[in-house]
Order: sequence, then C-alpha cells, then structure tokens
Amino acid sequence: MNESTTSPHFHGLRTAIYRAPDLDKAKAWYSRVLGIAPYFDQPFYVGFSVGGYELGLDPDASSPLTGSFGNVLGIIENPHFKLSTDDRSA
Repeated sequence: MNESTTSPHFHGLRTAIYRAPDLDKAKAWYSRVLGIAPYFDQPFYVGFSVGGYELGLDPDASSPLTGSFGNVLGIIENPHFKLSTDDRSA
C-alpha cells in the first residue's frame, strides 16, 4: 500500500450548524441572503446546500456545549477515521 491509502486525510469542513431558536426568522434571513430555499425544512432542522456544503439551522437551544461566540460545538462520529498513537502526539 502506498501512503495515500494508509494515512488519514482531513478534507475540510463539510457542515456548519448554527443554533437558531427562532427557526422561521433564521430560515427567512438565510434564504434571503443566500438567494436559495432550504433543501431540508423540518421543525427540528433546516438545511441549506451552499456550494456543496451544508449550512444547518438547529432550533434546539439546549445544547450544553457552546463556543465563545455561542455556537454549538459538537463532533460527528466518522467510524472510518482513526488516529494512530503517532498522529496524536504530532
């Protein structure tokens, strides 16, 4: 095997999810600013496809983990991505 098939690669962010307690207001604002309608529109989540990336709106304001700007922080599990011990110390 060559290195490109054995080394993990970070391909960048694919999704950004913002907390939006007033989902209707946020959906209207992003629709206007982006000039597109959401591709997924439910009471529990609104998703926009923006140039191949996902911009999500989450109305649940109860997230216990937020960043310094109040945005929800989280980790999406990727069962195919594993770090070796050597990678962790880098």
